[in-house]
Amino acid sequence: MTSGSKLVIGWREWVQLPGLGVFETKAKVDTGADNSALHAFNLERFSRDGLDYVRFEVHPKQRSRRPVIRCEAPLVTEKKVRNPGGRSELRPVIMTTIVVAGVSLEALVNLTSRDEMGFRMLLGRRAVRGSFVIDPGRSYLGPRPRRVEESK
Repeated sequence: MTSGSKLVIGWREWVQLPGLGVFETKAKVDTGADNSALHAFNLERFSRDGLDYVRFEVHPKQRSRRPVIRCEAPLVTEKKVRNPGGRSELRPVIMTTIVVAGVSLEALVNLTSRDEMGFRMLLGRRAVRGSFVIDPGRSYLGPRPRRVEESK
């Protein structure tokens, strides 16, 4: 579905993070959040060839601890973010490709524990700005990504 030249997506959509090996996860589209956030745990910062990286693990499925996907990415920055409880926390931020409704976007994503949240990923307004119109009354307007068996 399109609105003018922009694709219409719902308040929640299937997304892929191919650079991280996440081929299917549900994301809540949150225009109130500046940047996107991904549920990550076992975070470990390290250096390689003089560059800062972060290694972490992801549970891509809601309400499930399986599969576990091990990821690493260059660390872009660390940002203070106010969590849902109102406390400020310092989160690592990476740049990665996010595929939403078949459209590939490069976006900043902060890494944090979202175990208690309904969605493992939050898609912030910077990621969707300029590419999509959000219909808050609809869900999963984009296709579900092709299932890939995860061996990790």
